[in-house]
Amino acid sequence: MFTFKRPYFGLRGGWLTFWITLACGADMTLYGYDQGVFSGVVISQDFLRLHQLEGPSKTTLLGTVAAIYDVGCFLGSIFAYWLGERLGRKNTVLLGTAIMSTGALLQAASYSLGQMLAGRIIAGIGNGLNTSTAPIWQVETSKAQFRGKLVILENVLVLVGFSLANWLNYGFSFANGPVSWRFPLAFQFFFIIILIFTVPWLPESPRWLVSHGHGNQAVQIIADLEDRDTNDPFVQLQMSEIEYSVEYEQANSVSFSDILHGRAHEKSGTKTARRLILGMGESLARLLTACNSVQYLFFSMIGIPSVERYGRRVLLMFGAAGMCFCYIFITSLIRYNELSGYPHRQEVASASVAFFFLYYVFFGIGMQGVPWCAALGAATNWIFNFMVVEITPICIQNLGWRFYIVWVVLNAAMIPVIYVFYPETAGRTLEDMDDYYRGNPPLLACLDKEGISSKRPQRYSVRDEHSVLAKERGETAQHLETA
Repeated sequence: MFTFKRPYFGLRGGWLTFWITLACGADMTLYGYDQGVFSGVVISQDFLRLHQLEGPSKTTLLGTVAAIYDVGCFLGSIFAYWLGERLGRKNTVLLGTAIMSTGALLQAASYSLGQMLAGRIIAGIGNGLNTSTAPIWQVETSKAQFRGKLVILENVLVLVGFSLANWLNYGFSFANGPVSWRFPLAFQFFFIIILIFTVPWLPESPRWLVSHGHGNQAVQIIADLEDRDTNDPFVQLQMSEIEYSVEYEQANSVSFSDILHGRAHEKSGTKTARRLILGMGESLARLLTACNSVQYLFFSMIGIPSVERYGRRVLLMFGAAGMCFCYIFITSLIRYNELSGYPHRQEVASASVAFFFLYYVFFGIGMQGVPWCAALGAATNWIFNFMVVEITPICIQNLGWRFYIVWVVLNAAMIPVIYVFYPETAGRTLEDMDDYYRGNPPLLACLDKEGISSKRPQRYSVRDEHSVLAKERGETAQHLETA
């Protein structure tokens, strides 16, 4: 019987990175698909009748059925905070995928409201585990020069999934009976199968392996990812930097309970608390939603070449300014639309829709490329998603156009917050960022010219060159002594 003894089917370098990206990309596409698919399900007459959700009196309950998924995602992200370090990146993704499979099956085969609610929560827990882990796995197995582009690519794939869900919903809206909502829910298994057949044979994160005492495996994986020998000076440099960062983090680690109790200052070498806070921020309708998702996807792709060229800070501030601009017009236009007797209500309503489309242009370019890799950052995202989905209908009903003023203010506030507090990460390795925070940077990042530069600071490149040369000289000396 033939057996393939080489790991990863003999793949190394770029091809190995490609398959890791494919697995992580499938996970993020599934996340985007799940974000979009239920918007078509909840307006299916067969779904509403079967689950006894018909009529105006059931509007709040229907909103809860949709939003409860985000609660599951929040719980999954919290679980990932502990499980991700205990199980490893690969095993956490596999566990999340298994849980998602259960939730997807319960939803697609649902015949009662209780079953649907259980399926939504369970699928959310699995998705929370995966979306908190897959981006970290991607980052920790990517070359520094490709890391920003690959992370943005994953976020673009979220929109691919979202767009696919909306077009699938639009297509099946012409079908009658349960297939109109059961098939879109069952289609989640397409991505789940990809994860099941790719994740198990791919490499674990070298950073995780080092932190758990598996240095020999870590250096081999680094060599495989770089397509070099394990004794190559560059591979050894990468390994030594990871070892130093891991040892420093373990020596200066701060538990979550210490952060909550305000004891983080006792071991503040990695500025844990600061880094944690920075990481936490009908037919026509279906057709418009589907078209908007394609536009959203297109403009998000602009962030792939732009993120390393202009830096994340510039893109974030550009996106926030553009979104604020759109919400100012949206608020004003909806105000006139709600005026009794205003002669151009239809025109201003149409104009407000146009500015919603423009909003996603700015969000796609500026915000979509920013990952929320950390478990607590993902948890923050999910719990606020739940809050927004749950309260928006109530706020619009009671506040009308005034509700949109909230979003004008929030988007406007993001610009100075990003400028003042957020350091640049474009072009930096994970170890560069650890080194940055070990250097006790100022709380106001805008005061540190090196910290907000869109280019990698030269001292990091010089450090790497010296380290590689030192290792090469050491190996040459060792070779001569042996000879």
